[in-house]
Amino acid sequence: MAQMLQSASRDALAEAADRLDSYIDSASASDLARLGDDLFAVLRLLSEEPGLRRALADPATPAAARSALADRLFNGKISRPALDLVSDLVSSRWSRTGDLLEALEVLARRATLGVAEKDGTLERVEDELFRFGRILDREPQLGSLLADQNTPADKRVELLRSVLGGKVSPVTETLLEQTVRTPRGRNLDVAAEELSELAAARRDRYVAHVRTPVRLTAEQEQRLADSLSRLYNRPISLQVELDPSLLGGLVVQVGGELIDGSVSGKLAAARRRLPG
Repeated sequence: MAQMLQSASRDALAEAADRLDSYIDSASASDLARLGDDLFAVLRLLSEEPGLRRALADPATPAAARSALADRLFNGKISRPALDLVSDLVSSRWSRTGDLLEALEVLARRATLGVAEKDGTLERVEDELFRFGRILDREPQLGSLLADQNTPADKRVELLRSVLGGKVSPVTETLLEQTVRTPRGRNLDVAAEELSELAAARRDRYVAHVRTPVRLTAEQEQRLADSLSRLYNRPISLQVELDPSLLGGLVVQVGGELIDGSVSGKLAAARRRLPG
């Protein structure tokens, strides 16, 4: 699994991920593909150059100086949105130098999955990544060959493409290729599982899980979906579950965000405010 981040790094990554998600919701698929490629390129460079990585993540160096260094290194070589994200990352505080790599990879993957969000293929990508992980599970020798750092990256990617046979989506192929190029010490079956889970989490951003004590009419469901789509600035579909214990109102969960407008929720909140 991905390494556990300490408090400062978790906060820095969460802020960067929120900014990226806002950009994903308004960007085109082509812009997101370029952004993902650029972030993966920066990830590869910093993976290969530990001295540069330390310079960009050193908390003893002022944030403005780290950001200026990133600008000198990457301005004109990567897109403006990618440079803005990298600049924000290096000016943040990281618990460990290696956490900067973790953050770059997380954001690069999210940007690339954003392409599938735009073209409606997230479910397909999730399934393809899961299936590829099972292939590696059954054929550990293939995983070893794809992760062999003594073999040039281009040769490993060539092997991957021969295995995929052009039968997966471009997003799936990109994510797996980038993992083969920069495995970062992980088994590829584990990395494929991580990617599949991330795709599932991204797909959940577009689903509102609604609990209601009474059945909603088609018109009410449509109004709720429209309201949530405006609120989150992306299309939202509903999964509605009847729950008489709510007494009235609705409970809506979109991704990790919970909106509790139920009567039972309001009563529980009122009880918590009463003096003991």
